[in-house]
Amino acid sequence: MATSSVIPATNSSVTAAVVNNSTTSTSSTSGSTGIDKNTLAGNFQTFLTLLTTQLKNQNPLDPLDTNQFTQQLVQFAQVEQQLKQNEQLATLVSIEKSAQSTTALAFVGQNIAVDGQTAALKNSSATWSFQVPKPISATVTIKNTTGQTVYSGSFTMDTGSQTFSWDGRDNTGTLWPDGKYTISVTGKDASGQTVAVPTEVEGLVDSVDLTQTPPVLSMGGQDYTLDKVKRVVRPSS
Repeated sequence: MATSSVIPATNSSVTAAVVNNSTTSTSSTSGSTGIDKNTLAGNFQTFLTLLTTQLKNQNPLDPLDTNQFTQQLVQFAQVEQQLKQNEQLATLVSIEKSAQSTTALAFVGQNIAVDGQTAALKNSSATWSFQVPKPISATVTIKNTTGQTVYSGSFTMDTGSQTFSWDGRDNTGTLWPDGKYTISVTGKDASGQTVAVPTEVEGLVDSVDLTQTPPVLSMGGQDYTLDKVKRVVRPSS
């Protein structure tokens, strides 16, 4: 039967010509400083060439506004830097996905506890865990996939982490077939107030689906993301 036990818890023509010339004359790639000379933000010489050429070709009767030109150039540089930041963020996301995959693979073959109410009955054994906030009198109810109650019992539970094991038999002693069963716990304290009891499911991680983002752990026919994992449980000897 079921048991309960405690476990440890600008000038457009001039500008275009200058840009083309500077591109040809500064075709070198990243130097020892790591700055790409072909980019506007990284090539200070381009900035000077554009500025001096514009000053040389301006109309004395209608001089160009150098402040406006400089502001536009700065805006171009800011856009370019933003594009570079986006590329770097994409790289960081890729690295994070790889790290998640590596972490998920490490759970294969491990016994873990996750948030949940549904556990698999296998070989006449199913196990759930509870986090009891205070001493309570609890009613435990287990139902099958169709919602039919297959077991119900009353227990006294102490504060802390506890496990509940079910042998697959109902209240009449009839053995139910292997499959998925859902547990619910209704608790009351000494003053008769209802106490919420979060439930967890323990089981062996059978496989990991790395095609999903984030990766999904498969345990007893149920899928769980990594954020659902509460702890790794050492198998009982």
